[in-house]
Amino acid sequence: MTAGLSGAASAEINGPVNYIIPFGPGGESDISARFQQPYFKDKFGEDLVISYQPGGGGAVGWASLNGLTGDGQTIMGVNLPHIIIKPAQKDVGFTTEDLNLAYMFHFTPDAIVVRADSPYQTLQDLIDDAKANPAQVTMSGSGKASANHLAQIKFDKMAGIQTTYVPFKGTGAAVTALLGNQVKAEWGYTTVGAKQGDQVRLLAVAMDERHPLFPDVPTFKELGFDMVGGAYRGIALPNTASEETTKLWSDMIADINADPAFRQQMLDGGFAMLDVGVAEMDDFMKARAEEYLKDAREAGLIK
Repeated sequence: MTAGLSGAASAEINGPVNYIIPFGPGGESDISARFQQPYFKDKFGEDLVISYQPGGGGAVGWASLNGLTGDGQTIMGVNLPHIIIKPAQKDVGFTTEDLNLAYMFHFTPDAIVVRADSPYQTLQDLIDDAKANPAQVTMSGSGKASANHLAQIKFDKMAGIQTTYVPFKGTGAAVTALLGNQVKAEWGYTTVGAKQGDQVRLLAVAMDERHPLFPDVPTFKELGFDMVGGAYRGIALPNTASEETTKLWSDMIADINADPAFRQQMLDGGFAMLDVGVAEMDDFMKARAEEYLKDAREAGLIK
């Protein structure tokens, strides 16, 4: 069966699509891809076959993408800030400009997470402790130079505090450290709150408006800190894919993203929706790159 949309008649999908996740199974990239699977099948009549190519925090997969066939039968998950920061730090086999980005479909908003029994009832409680005890407030997070790490750097500067960021290999390990009392708080995501339920409490979320799943949790903006962001996810194709094929994928992912049932499923999982297609991608990436690289340079993560 041929999958396609009107307006992209010169490009079509014939047969199963290989959807490569450049991480191991079980993370947010895998979860969102599995959410997309049945909707793609229902709307376009073809299977999304998920495979994994972990290594280098995504770099192994992204470095291999442009060696794959650009006929539209292969797509790969992409993540921000990873695809901007990693090649800025060292040679990882790809540059940000190498990647043919088709669509950014959601982000997991940064959030400060504490255990349910934490003495920090509010964000101000954490700030007060950090000011009274510099570097003594330990915060777990997923990796170095990650969305979590950049959020910690930005917030410390805004709040005039010094916390200690403790990187772990993945969100799951960072959560385990929090629940095991190895750290006082976590730079995590709204998805952590959705998954851990009443074991944790969110102090603030990095969104323009409160997340519908957490109506009682204020945004950083409400509390006087201009922070909106997190880990952004989307798809890319090999750079040999035609403009028509790339536009077809942009339109197909947009169609899935617009489905009310899909959107609700994503929100229930703690995700925040995003709709950046091919036409808006350059401006979106320019703005994100400027912010990420500025923060990373100030923190000494890149030169």
